[in-house]
Amino acid sequence: MHYSVLIIDDEKELSEYTAKYFNMSGVSAQYALDASSALEFMKDNTCSLILLDINLGDESGFELCQKIRQTTDIPIFFISARSAEDDMLLALSIGGDDYICKPYSLSVLLAKVKAELKRYESSHKPDEHSEDSHIAKLGDAVIDLKKATITKNGAEKPLKAMEYKILVYLLRNSDRVIPKEEIFEKIWDTSFVGDVTLNVHIRHLREKIEDDAGAPRYIKTIWGVGFMLDTKGTV
Repeated sequence: MHYSVLIIDDEKELSEYTAKYFNMSGVSAQYALDASSALEFMKDNTCSLILLDINLGDESGFELCQKIRQTTDIPIFFISARSAEDDMLLALSIGGDDYICKPYSLSVLLAKVKAELKRYESSHKPDEHSEDSHIAKLGDAVIDLKKATITKNGAEKPLKAMEYKILVYLLRNSDRVIPKEEIFEKIWDTSFVGDVTLNVHIRHLREKIEDDAGAPRYIKTIWGVGFMLDTKGTV
């Protein structure tokens, strides 16, 4: 069976209530209270987005995220009471698409989830306008928007959901400076997103596109403002 959202959280009452709230709001949801239950669930069911707590009974959410990422690129939102920057960096570095601190408003969480589900589903529909409209090149990096991959030096690397969305927005607004606030609004539908989250995703994109991620030619930081995709790759 397919669900829109799988909630993985060892707080039973919160998990039940969140799943019930989502289902009543038209977003099909199920929950698992630990890592082993979540993996068993995913053997027989599918979902389009995962809400994942860090502190699970039998295994950490970090470890579970790495296992899930071996088989799927669906969006993973970490939900945790831990607000340390190191936790956020680790969560995003190992495959998380967003990091939401507890306590959170269920209505705000639902809005973020709905927006993400809409984007994820639309971004994975093939572009039928032309055979090559889904291909973009930055230097020797070939971006396939239909497959959500970047091929460089013969190696094809998949794009995570959030990386894909950011890259598409950069491509559509190439060669102009894009303020960070604009990216937050367009990608996350909110201005309440930490710089850490955006910077980690930008770093991952650079590692897949640039010859030297530490001295980027294409995805440039405009200090104090935001970022710019320089399609010419000027130094």
